[in-house]
Amino acid sequence: MTPLSHRLLVLLLAILPGALGAATVARPNILFIAVDDLRPELGCYGKDYIKSPNIDALARSGLRFDRAYVQQAVCSPSRTSIMTGVRPDTSKVWDLVTSFRVALPDVVTLGQHFKQHGYFVQGMGKIYHGSLNDEATWSTPWQTPKAAKYALPENLKLDERQYAIAAAKKKAKDDGEPDNTPSTGQNSRGPAFEAADVPDNTFTDGKVADLAVATLRELSAKPEPFFLAVGLIKPHLPFVAPKKYWDLYDPATIELAPNKFRAKDSPDYAVLPGAELRNYDGIPAGSIPDDLARQLKHGYYASISYMDAQLGRVLAELDRLKLRDNTIIILWGDHGWKLGEHDAWCKHSTTENDTNAPLLLSVPGMKNRGAHSSALVEMIDIYPTLSELAGLPLPAHLEGVSFKPLLDAPDRAWKSAVFSQYPRTQNGGLMGYSMRTERYRLTVWLNRKDPSQVNAIELYDHQSDPQENTNLSGDPAHAALVERLMIQWRAGWQGAKPVVNPL
Repeated sequence: MTPLSHRLLVLLLAILPGALGAATVARPNILFIAVDDLRPELGCYGKDYIKSPNIDALARSGLRFDRAYVQQAVCSPSRTSIMTGVRPDTSKVWDLVTSFRVALPDVVTLGQHFKQHGYFVQGMGKIYHGSLNDEATWSTPWQTPKAAKYALPENLKLDERQYAIAAAKKKAKDDGEPDNTPSTGQNSRGPAFEAADVPDNTFTDGKVADLAVATLRELSAKPEPFFLAVGLIKPHLPFVAPKKYWDLYDPATIELAPNKFRAKDSPDYAVLPGAELRNYDGIPAGSIPDDLARQLKHGYYASISYMDAQLGRVLAELDRLKLRDNTIIILWGDHGWKLGEHDAWCKHSTTENDTNAPLLLSVPGMKNRGAHSSALVEMIDIYPTLSELAGLPLPAHLEGVSFKPLLDAPDRAWKSAVFSQYPRTQNGGLMGYSMRTERYRLTVWLNRKDPSQVNAIELYDHQSDPQENTNLSGDPAHAALVERLMIQWRAGWQGAKPVVNPL
């Protein structure tokens, strides 16, 4: 194909209608915003003590989903499900090191799908997890700007020392050699938080925003529509943000988790303390003292506000370039996060705290701007939804459902349940399969080697126990309910699909 004919093809694809018989319109751009470790504790979710003005403004321009759930509450499996449109048991990605291309070498990713239909697809920041980038997804190589992890020299030095000691210990163990390195306890990284008076682009999110702004200018001059994926890493640990964002909060007013205890009658492996946090210097192995918990929450909130400011810069540039009227904007969190609930921190469980994440969608011309939906949706639904909104065909491999009908009718009947999972090494290896219905959460822990063996069941009634503090599964009074929910659970996600008929 000659360069001229290729350019004509791209232009043709860009203006083709989304369906036969529709008016000829330009394909919408996609601004795809991923945020790491962000729970739905934001101003637009009714938490007015959080300073998130740019996310809140995005919510006012679109639809807020109150009950959006991830497929596994840890970075790589969750992001893999979003980007491939398949669930962890299909991708075989349950950890942070496995690539989905091992089990699914030919799967067409979300970005790849748009690329194959005439979009220029570019990504920056954290979209896939770490080094597990997928070259086939992008039209041009994905990139993440290098930036300092900490601003203060003493924290950088401590982090480097801790990392070097941890690496030496691992090497000695792998080589079968005696470990003569100094002990650092559990901690292998620098401090869990930092407030330094430095510019925003000292850190990764500031540099990613710089790059996104510059990239939008370049994309605006291209003839084809764009799919721009921007991955922001805060509020991921460590809670490092410029001091001005810490100053937005009065630590004396920060409330601690009301349920600093494990759920009654739940299996001891259902929620673990949070080893990820214990990697950082100064974090004790046991329960987090209240004064330290308040500092950690302060850092988490500051990190949200810092991330929000970077998002604001990207959205402002979109408006300056007059691209907003033809750009679909979606913002999603890769999972929730515990901030002391159940005396635990971080993600890594099937609880509501970890599986429920923020999801916002703004579509040009939508009639329900500023509305919200309490419909049960899943992050795996993002792939088919964006495809349908852009007028693209839906690949046959998808295991999610487009929630486009909710844009016109946010309160309509939708999925009867959504599904998450999480593995455990206890008892020879388990997988917890969790189903969230309108009222209940049912989690069934199966033996991974013999899935016919049920190790434990959890049942929580969100009407009377929204914090999931009491496991009801062993109560004889709920035996019939457990059996009814088990029947629904066995039907799986295929049995929970909505009936999509014209209203």
